Amino acid sequence: MHTREEKIQAFGRLLDIMDSLRERCPWNAEQTMDSIRPMTEEEVYELSDEIVKRNSPGIAKEIGDLLYHMVFYSRIAQEEGSFDIADCIDKVCHKMVFRHPHVFRADGTLVPEGEAPSAKEIADTWEIVKAKEKDGNKTVMSGIPDTMPALLRALSMQEKARGCGFDWKDKEGVWDKVKEECLEVEEASAVAEDLEMEFGDLLFTVINAARLYGVDPEAALSRSCGKFRRRFNYLEQKVREDGRGFAGMSMDEMDAIWDEAKAKGL
Repeated sequence: MHTREEKIQAFGRLLDIMDSLRERCPWNAEQTMDSIRPMTEEEVYELSDEIVKRNSPGIAKEIGDLLYHMVFYSRIAQEEGSFDIADCIDKVCHKMVFRHPHVFRADGTLVPEGEAPSAKEIADTWEIVKAKEKDGNKTVMSGIPDTMPALLRALSMQEKARGCGFDWKDKEGVWDKVKEECLEVEEASAVAEDLEMEFGDLLFTVINAARLYGVDPEAALSRSCGKFRRRFNYLEQKVREDGRGFAGMSMDEMDAIWDEAKAKGL
């Protein structure tokens, strides 16, 4: 591992490289916050993918790519006279000190060891502490971006509600709500009224259930997607080998091949 001095030097090198790129590379010089935003979103997903794979070299690479983007935004803002990277770092440092009164005193010194609450107590009061923050979000939910994917947005909203004490006392209680939402979807499908909303309520509740049981719904759905892909690829291969194509096969025949894929552990 690198020393603290080496880490600081590495960050300084990144700042120097960004300065040179903005001043001497035509493509980099033309970029704006709006133009690089989609690329940043892609980098976040690439980092997430490497984390799921537990690929340490890949994680390191993607963290570097994402850090480059943060420096890029800061350099653009610096040119506009809005802020620079030091402002960004100062803001997050101030916020983290304020949000962790069990670690830092008001003057920034450390709280003696052994006086910190449990991890659960910290999580259960997290949103209440944040609400006291100067220049923080005006409401608990206002910090959740509308552009966030719906599944992740639902999970974030539920976590924030939990941080305010709004949650099931016992996780088992969520299943009655899941059953209730299933029934409402079934009833709505018979009259075709508010069907989209009822499906949304059902999905929201299932995400809540996953959270309560310590399951990452995004990771869970991703695994199911991967499983479906593998089994469908097997089905497609068998259909091609048969020579008839999908149109020439019945659903029962395709189900039989699907069961073969399951039996093979795909």
